[in-house]
Amino acid sequence: MLDNGRLRLPKIGDLAVRWSRALPVDATSVTITKDAAGRYFASFVVAAPDQPLPPAGTQVGIDLGLTHFAVLSDGTKITAPKFLRRAARKLRRLQQDLCRKQRGSANRTKAVVKVAKLHARVADTRRDWQHKLSTAIIRDNQAVYVEDLCVVGLGRTRLAKSVHDAGWSQFVGMLEYKAARAGRTFAKIDRFAPTSQTCSACGRLDGPKPLSVRSWTCPCGAAHDRDINAAINVLAAGRAESLNACGAQVRPSSVPAPRREAGIRPDAACSTRSVEGISPFRRGDRQPNA
Repeated sequence: MLDNGRLRLPKIGDLAVRWSRALPVDATSVTITKDAAGRYFASFVVAAPDQPLPPAGTQVGIDLGLTHFAVLSDGTKITAPKFLRRAARKLRRLQQDLCRKQRGSANRTKAVVKVAKLHARVADTRRDWQHKLSTAIIRDNQAVYVEDLCVVGLGRTRLAKSVHDAGWSQFVGMLEYKAARAGRTFAKIDRFAPTSQTCSACGRLDGPKPLSVRSWTCPCGAAHDRDINAAINVLAAGRAESLNACGAQVRPSSVPAPRREAGIRPDAACSTRSVEGISPFRRGDRQPNA
């Protein structure tokens, strides 16, 4: 129950709350949680209708990466802030202090809270930045297409720390639910689509190139920036899949096999492999006793 900006809970009483935003309607329930940093959060369940945005005349494809967090098909490059990397020195010092504390002591408990608070600050900063970026992209574009990355697989490589710091899954999830609320189109393209190896001008599939190659020239004469070219191909693939979802034919229709290929030859059951001692029988027949 809300009373003059304060939260009143049964058997607990009034709680002072720092509101992140005003509730659009009356809440039906509330859940109180506590994180590892010792902070309490009140999560309210409300029934809020979607708020479609005015139609926009642009569509965008997004190529996610590590050098640049996101490269848009219009040529915009968004630098990755690398929040965890910037806090690495302080985090290393706090973790070293934690290792020196005796297990089960009060000082170790305090050190654990300090490490958790720094991790929470990094996560909050990253989440706030991704919220602002995803809101701007959804607001300015009618359709947004991204590549379906295998984040779990990349998290097992030597790039695991950078992948974790990027937070691609969280960002893509923000784009998806914000697009649904705003009445925008959102889709993921196949993760195996060779967006970085295909020329966006002529459609020629060039050979595989290592990650160190950031620009290349197609035999047709078009010079490409690797990331921008991939974003353009993501946009083209997303548009093609959207057209297919609207009724276009994706694959050739099934054609019945010719009778001579699908039928069973009358003598098929009587054929043998010329193995002496094995009698032919059809499926379903009882085998003779040995």
